[in-house]
Amino acid sequence: MTSRPIATPRPIALVGIGKIARDQHVPAIAASSDWSLAATVSRSGAVEGVEAFDDFDAFLAARPEIDTVSLCLPPQPRFDYAKKALLARRHVMLEKPPGQTLSEVHELIDLAARMGVTLYATWHSRMAAGVAAAKAHLAERAVRSARIDWKEDVRRWHPGQEWIFEAGGMGVFDPGINALSILTEILPSPVHLTGAVLEFPENRQTPIAATLDFTGGVRAAFDWRQEGPQTWEIAVETDRGPVTLRDGGARLEVDGTEETLPDHPGEYPALYARMAELVAKGESETDLAPMRHVADAMTLGRRETVAAFEF
Repeated sequence: MTSRPIATPRPIALVGIGKIARDQHVPAIAASSDWSLAATVSRSGAVEGVEAFDDFDAFLAARPEIDTVSLCLPPQPRFDYAKKALLARRHVMLEKPPGQTLSEVHELIDLAARMGVTLYATWHSRMAAGVAAAKAHLAERAVRSARIDWKEDVRRWHPGQEWIFEAGGMGVFDPGINALSILTEILPSPVHLTGAVLEFPENRQTPIAATLDFTGGVRAAFDWRQEGPQTWEIAVETDRGPVTLRDGGARLEVDGTEETLPDHPGEYPALYARMAELVAKGESETDLAPMRHVADAMTLGRRETVAAFEF
C-alpha cells in the first residue's frame, strides 16, 4: 500500500450514512487535518459534494486508492462489510459495538493481522473529556464500589430505528455499552458480571432496561424509558472520597468538587485522530472488554417481560 506524508490528509470512505454518520462522523472528518472524506457508501444516504456509491463491492473496485473505511452501519450487517474491506486490504474503523457477537469480531481481528492492515474497534465514550483524568485519580485510590446510572429516552436518541430492537441490535445495551466502555477504562482492576435482570418488551427481541451486578461492589442500571432530563453518570466510591463522571464523562467531580478539564476536541474527532495514529504506526486497537460484559449479561441475565414498546 502506498504511504503518504503525515501532513497530507488521507482519503477515507464512510459506509452507512444514517443518523450517527450525519451527527458525528461527517463533522468529525470535516474538522480533521488527518482525513478527507473521499466517498460514501449507502443504500439511500449521501453527503453533498462527495462521490456516493450504493454498492460496497462497486466502491472497492472503483476506488482502490481509498485505503481506509469507517463503518457506521448497524451491527447486524457490519461483519460482512468489514470482512470484505479487510480482504481488499483496507484499514477499517468500526462503530460501537464492533459487531453482533464476540466471535465475529475475533475473526476480524485475526483477518486484519493476516492482511497487515489496521482494525480499530472504537469506543467513543472513552474519549469523553473527563475519562482520562478520572482514570488517573482512581489509579491512586482503592475502589470500594461503583454505581452506573445510564438512563435515556430511546425515542429521542434513536427515533424509529427498529434495528435496535431486532436480534443483534443489543437494545438498551447500545447506549449501555458506552458506560461499560468507560468503566473498563477507568477501573484500576477488572471486574466481572455476577448477575443481571433484563427487561424485554413483550413485542421486542432485545431489552429496554437492565440491571447488572459485578464483583467489587459495582452495579449498573440501564433504562431506555427515561423522559425529561437524561442521566449518564458513573459514581465511584474510594478510600479517599468519591470520583464521579457526569454527562457521559464530559464532567468530572472529585471529592465533591468539579474539576476544570482541559480543552477537548470532542469524542469523535478524538477517535479519528486515534485512527490516524494507528494507521501511521501499522497497529490495531481492538479491546473487547465492554462487549464481553454485554455477552455475559445475555448469558447470566434473568429475563422479565414488560409492556410492549412502539416508537
